[in-house]
Amino acid sequence: MTAWSMAQPFVTTHFNTEAGTTHAMIDVKICGLSTPEAVRAALDGRAAFIGFMFFAKSPRDIAPDLAARLAAPVRGRAKVVAVTVDPDDAALDRITAILKPDLIQLHGGETPQRAAQIAARTGAGVIKALPVSESRDLDAANAFDGLVDHLMFDAKPPKDADRPGGGGAAFDWTLLSGRRFERPWFLAGGLDPWNLAEAVRASGAPLIDVSSGVERGAGLKDPGLISAFLDAARRG
Repeated sequence: MTAWSMAQPFVTTHFNTEAGTTHAMIDVKICGLSTPEAVRAALDGRAAFIGFMFFAKSPRDIAPDLAARLAAPVRGRAKVVAVTVDPDDAALDRITAILKPDLIQLHGGETPQRAAQIAARTGAGVIKALPVSESRDLDAANAFDGLVDHLMFDAKPPKDADRPGGGGAAFDWTLLSGRRFERPWFLAGGLDPWNLAEAVRASGAPLIDVSSGVERGAGLKDPGLISAFLDAARRG
């Protein structure tokens, strides 16, 4: 089985009894989980991807063995994602051996060559996150499109930031409107239960990633906000 076939997102179909039509729920990744309660809320709300953070500077950073315990009920219900930032081979080997993720998310300055190496080394699918603040930033996607399983477009952090994402900032979602990529892509950055519908309409995103938008404090996931976000995704 190829990494791409392993990484296919779940698609949930809903039936509109009044209109007599069906529509697909936007698939959501809830990222940076660290408690059983948050994982349970994500699964109950039918999140398609569950992300665990492995980056020491993040308030969401956890150890691979804790992530593996939290991921136990996720298997077969959602895809398990290991979120990394410029990981070295030793870190990848440890994460892969302990967590056995379906996908590795690369949120640093990884090159296309490094992304391909990571896919070959781990046997997992790859999500490559790209920072965006203006239209020309999207040009970086060309080198990764078709090489990785999913692209992710996140808000470009300030120059003095010590983290590449997770700051709750948004960018101009309309920059992505009408863009076509080889495989389904994620919109990330500054999303919450109240702006999700607008973000999807403005960008055309087929997949959504959220982290700080479902927290009551840095790194503290709120099960109620997770449920509200996934409810908003179901409503479209």
